[in-house]
Amino acid sequence: MIEDDADIREIVEYNLKREGYKVFTESHGTDGLETARRTAPDLIVLDLMLPGLNGIEICHRVKSDPLTRDTAVIMVTAKGDDSDVVAGLSAGADDYVTKPFGPKALTARVGAVLRRSGPREGSGRGRVVHGPVLIDTIRHDAKLDGQPMELTPTEFRLLFLLFSHPGRVFSRAQLLSRAIGESACVLDRNIDVHIRALRQKLGPHRGLIETVRGVGYRAQA
Repeated sequence: MIEDDADIREIVEYNLKREGYKVFTESHGTDGLETARRTAPDLIVLDLMLPGLNGIEICHRVKSDPLTRDTAVIMVTAKGDDSDVVAGLSAGADDYVTKPFGPKALTARVGAVLRRSGPREGSGRGRVVHGPVLIDTIRHDAKLDGQPMELTPTEFRLLFLLFSHPGRVFSRAQLLSRAIGESACVLDRNIDVHIRALRQKLGPHRGLIETVRGVGYRAQA
């Protein structure tokens, strides 16, 4: 959820977690977009008026990014005139709710939008299967041949990004931006360290991550 009103954030987070959803919250538009790119959530509850990037711009970017384009968006705002509704839906929002709203009603709307949006690319909603690897973004875990993989948060994001786009080549800069964050003060070659660690954890399946000389990496298609 990206919402700058702390009271609304807390009550919505509480109700969603009570229904079993894993919830990330941010109060600033730029931070919210970065979190969305790192976690590739199934749905974003998105306020229209935010510091930094506004909800319309965030929605545009979410829907145009291959990593998050299947993420559903519910726009939430105090504004309720037709122009705001049209702007939100034109930006790609899947639903639109105006304040004040009942948290239980919003929780029900979240479930309805997720059911409508159907499974995401991969296997089930929030799950990616690539060979012997199963990645579950809701539980934030990964399994190799049915056994849990001990991954750092960065390794998890890298694995998800690569394995949800088999055959696609990612440059080191793209991997840095999407798996670590644009503001990270790290070198391109630090990605090589994370990839090396991932390959070690993949063991006999290390070949699932291929090096593209002079460019970056890709998951075996």
